[in-house]
Parts: sequence; structure tokens; C-alpha cells
Amino acid sequence: MEKAFVAQRVATKLFTTEAAVDAAMIEATELMADLLKARSDVGTSLVFADDVQIKMVEAIKALGEARTAMVGVHTELTEAKLRLGIRTSLGGVENKPPMMRKADKTAMREVG
Repeated sequence: MEKAFVAQRVATKLFTTEAAVDAAMIEATELMADLLKARSDVGTSLVFADDVQIKMVEAIKALGEARTAMVGVHTELTEAKLRLGIRTSLGGVENKPPMMRKADKTAMREVG
């Protein structure tokens, strides 16, 4: 199989994994916000379910570390792609999740 096709398959999985980690961070932080609001809504003290909140903070921290690790993986794979002699963009904009797509470039035109 051609190197570019193998690299494309890996890149697609990378983009999917990065998006999944981001989605998990969003869900976890929204859950934390809901937990804090729920405690307030039912009128319990700040110490109620404090152990749950501590666990949520730990989970969010772990997701942040996972995201940082995925950024490192992305960087390493970009370097590996170049070492393999693959110079093309892997997948371009079409295959990346929407949140990872670059904004359209504005074309310059001559005026006057």
C-alpha cells in the first residue's frame, strides 16, 4: 500500500481521536457545572458531595493531560510524515472534523 494512503488512514484516526478528547472535555466540564448548580438548586451545603466534585476535577485534569498528549502525537506524526517523504497535506480540510478546519483564506485582489 502506498505510504500516502497509510498516512491518510492514520491522520483520519488522529483527527477523530483529537475531536473525541475535546468532546469528552466539553461533556465533563458541563457535567461539573450541572453538579454545582444541582447542589445549589437542592439547597445543600458546600461540603455535600465534595468528594464527587474532587473526582470530577481530577477527571477534567486527566482529560486536559490527554489533550496535551494528543497535541504531542500530532506534532510527532507530522514530523514522521516528512521523514517518510510525504509532502502532501493529509486529507486537507474535507476530512478533518469541523472544529479543526482552517478558516477560508481571503484572496487579495488588485484595486485602483
